[in-house]
Amino acid sequence: MKIIIAPDSFKESLSAKSVANAIEKGLKKVLNGANFVKVPMADGGEGTTEALVDATNGTIYHPEVLNPLGKKIKGKLGILGSGDTAVIEMASASGLELISVEERNPLITTTYGTGQLIKAALDMGVKNIIIGIGGSATIDGGAGMIHALGGKLLDSTGKEIGFGGGALKELSKIDLTNLDNRLKDVNIEVACDVDIPLTGENGAAHIFGPQKGATPDMILTLDNNLKHYADVIRKQLNKDIEHLPGSGAAGGLGAGLVAFLNAKLSRGIDIVIKYTNLEKLIVDADLVFTGEGSIDSQTKYGKVPYGVSITAKKYNVPVIVIAGNVSGDVETLYEYGFSAFFSITQGVCSLEEALRDAAFNIERTSENIGRIIRLFRK
Repeated sequence: MKIIIAPDSFKESLSAKSVANAIEKGLKKVLNGANFVKVPMADGGEGTTEALVDATNGTIYHPEVLNPLGKKIKGKLGILGSGDTAVIEMASASGLELISVEERNPLITTTYGTGQLIKAALDMGVKNIIIGIGGSATIDGGAGMIHALGGKLLDSTGKEIGFGGGALKELSKIDLTNLDNRLKDVNIEVACDVDIPLTGENGAAHIFGPQKGATPDMILTLDNNLKHYADVIRKQLNKDIEHLPGSGAAGGLGAGLVAFLNAKLSRGIDIVIKYTNLEKLIVDADLVFTGEGSIDSQTKYGKVPYGVSITAKKYNVPVIVIAGNVSGDVETLYEYGFSAFFSITQGVCSLEEALRDAAFNIERTSENIGRIIRLFRK
């Protein structure tokens, strides 16, 4: 048998690689003759760098960058095994988790550090850059990122505007004369799993402002500033990104990446499937295992198990899902190629215990599934 093991991470507990190892360990106890192919997965958010680096035998680097408040930290930059592709999680430089709740203020937080990560990737000679843009602390439209890459956003006096979404109202002129020339020769793909526009009631400030520390008054200010920002881009760059689905992701970083770097917005899981060659691996497989911390009806909106299952369905390969929690509404997922769902929790336990014992429980559940497989193969 050829068995593909392609899980996401179990958040706050195990990386995708650790989950894949636990599944393999359990199955090997009873399916010794099987060929196991592990493909750690991610959906473009947290864990994407590790998943792609692990899948391609790449390397992770930690260049010095500025966090959302301009303090020096170590960011994260992955170079895939091919050597020509970098993967960046913007949250490792400009993420919400990098600053305390008390410090969160999208009027001043910046994506400058994300621009520094892009520059570090260029310094390594890559030709492709994958950027995951979930979990940001910012609503600056990618202005800080462009600053770090040599672009200038100027006010009416010719002075560069400051950091943060609060400064966007001062924007008068965009000067890309000194934008890093190497960007012209690089293909940039953005893992973007939200389709919100840049502005309006369903835009970046209104939808995600509160979690980034914005008060109701701040939200109105930020939304107006983003509208002004989009208007200047429209007039000076001849690009209309204000209502583009996904332009509001990461506080408008999606808009900035499209407007200034000609990036392509894609679903994170689709990008990961492409770069891990998952589809080619599944073609002649007998069975696929996938999973994540919790499975419910929302899984079909671009989560890892959905992407894996849809891919396997093309080749009529059965898909088994292992999860920490399996919701009662998973019946709606069977039409997307899923064959069965298994929860690893046995009996009543606390969240702390579930997180602590996840590897053991995944291994035990996988062993039991393997015993059923062996029984039917006999």
